[in-house]
Amino acid sequence: MQSEVKEPLRYAVVASVQLPNVSDIEFEASLNELRELAKTLGYQIVNTFVQKRSSFDTTGYLGIGKREEIRDYVSLHAGDEESQALNAQLPDIEAVLVDHEISPAQARNLEIEVGCEVMDRTMVILEIFHRNARSRAARAQVEIARLGYMAPRLREAAKLAGPQGRQRSGAGGRGAGESHTELDRRKIRDRIADLQQEIIVMDGERKTQRARRQERQTMASVALVGYTNAGKSTLMRALTGSEVLVANKLFATLDTTVRALYPESVPRVLVSDTVGFIKNLPHGLVASFKSTLDEALDAALLLHVIDASDPGFERQLEVTDKVLEEIDADDVPRIRVFNKIDYVGDATAQAECEAALRLKYPDCIVMSARRPHEVASLRQHIVDFFQQDLVESEIFLPWTAQQLRGKIYATCQVLNERSEDEGAFFTVRGEQQDIDRLREQLAQLP
Repeated sequence: MQSEVKEPLRYAVVASVQLPNVSDIEFEASLNELRELAKTLGYQIVNTFVQKRSSFDTTGYLGIGKREEIRDYVSLHAGDEESQALNAQLPDIEAVLVDHEISPAQARNLEIEVGCEVMDRTMVILEIFHRNARSRAARAQVEIARLGYMAPRLREAAKLAGPQGRQRSGAGGRGAGESHTELDRRKIRDRIADLQQEIIVMDGERKTQRARRQERQTMASVALVGYTNAGKSTLMRALTGSEVLVANKLFATLDTTVRALYPESVPRVLVSDTVGFIKNLPHGLVASFKSTLDEALDAALLLHVIDASDPGFERQLEVTDKVLEEIDADDVPRIRVFNKIDYVGDATAQAECEAALRLKYPDCIVMSARRPHEVASLRQHIVDFFQQDLVESEIFLPWTAQQLRGKIYATCQVLNERSEDEGAFFTVRGEQQDIDRLREQLAQLP
């Protein structure tokens, strides 16, 4: 089981520009999402600076007046030890988090003016992915995205380094006078090419392993998909009885986890938890992390998990639907699961919310992953889905072939068993191919 590592708390402020085509509700939802991302990264947000503009300032994203306001606030919180001692309520601001992806020049200028590090939304997400990726494939995919993000920013970094930092001699390089920027860009291109080749090899290995697993035994598969922090990992844990990481953080899960539905059913069902979706996911990560959603493409059933307690769940639902369409998984059968109903309020509020959801989404399931009886009900829905095409049949097992008894119980659902002089009759429900395979094995017995 993964465990969270406690990090020293750091303080930051959030800054954002509201454009005319963005509603107040959508704007606030995006800010809240950035605050949650900051929390995942270990920052405590102590203030938020917003500005309404017709467009982003080409020089420093925000207008000059707002930049000065942030600079004064940062300066006030970065006083000498004596002033800090007099007012312990003023934490040292380490970063300004911007709720858009901004250009390298805008980031550099804003950083110079406000006097502390500036991280745009893309950089925040990339850093979270970098910290949380565990598997070899996920780490490679994140590194490609980070390198692609860094490449155009090297020129601005070189400007900060000054003339001496921008030039390097020919020793060890490709030519005399090659700049740090040119050499670093070449290294980045080479590294990305190497990583892409590694991913191609890993994709081939993964497909081979999946094909072998499917050859060995037929398994029904369910994939949990949905917005990050919708409670997918908690639901995964409840459905499978497994110990998977459960954290109240965005992107706590990056690597796909696969477990069997518990208690096991006929047919045996595999449940997979996939990376959460988010609005405005950096393009590089959308491309890179499609492979982590392979389980959604291969699944026979998708559980679209939605946070019923989030006022902006409809926007999140749209984001998930769009991503599933992008990866050609929109044709896979889907059950909408509105989770966290227990977070809505008291019993009356929960009942009203559930009624409204069922009215708008007639086939949905409204539940809490923390209520065992509701988890059991969802499990039964999953089992019913995979049992709808099963057939009932009767199998006769002679007393001389009792070694196949365990296989009958493992492969099929035994509805009835009766004993007679020459053997036992089993009334079973199962997949036709499994029943046929059992009969073939019985026919081959001496």
